[in-house]
Amino acid sequence: MSSIFCCSSPSPYRPAHLTHEAKFSPFIAWAKGSESTPSAISASFFQDPNNPPPYAIQFVRQINFGAIEARRYFIPLPESVGGRVEFVEIAEQDLIAGNFQKLNSYKNFKCETHNKFFEVNLYQKDPVNLHHWRFNIARPSSDIDL
Repeated sequence: MSSIFCCSSPSPYRPAHLTHEAKFSPFIAWAKGSESTPSAISASFFQDPNNPPPYAIQFVRQINFGAIEARRYFIPLPESVGGRVEFVEIAEQDLIAGNFQKLNSYKNFKCETHNKFFEVNLYQKDPVNLHHWRFNIARPSSDIDL
């Protein structure tokens, strides 16, 4: 595989400028230019509770209107080279252990040439859902004092 995407030319599907655009843009640039499969790291990266990664990216690759081919997770490395953010692949269990949760923030891409569809989702540690005034979906709305 020459890159995270099937090729370097997938186009945005229903593009939108999001609040978290600054987190998506470096990943998309890195994924389109990535020439090799990123190496995975251990869950030890998450064991320092004082220095968790700022966010994580879920990358889903599937046949258009078909089966999912891959579901991968990436986090940004703390040190960047020449202003370019690098990412490293992690396991889904690392996100669970780090208490990362999926936000309602995503971007979709489509490659007509290879008949592929890509979904890029954002995860953060202990996100606060300000729109619904809830810390997470597990907190019942009856617990919220207005």
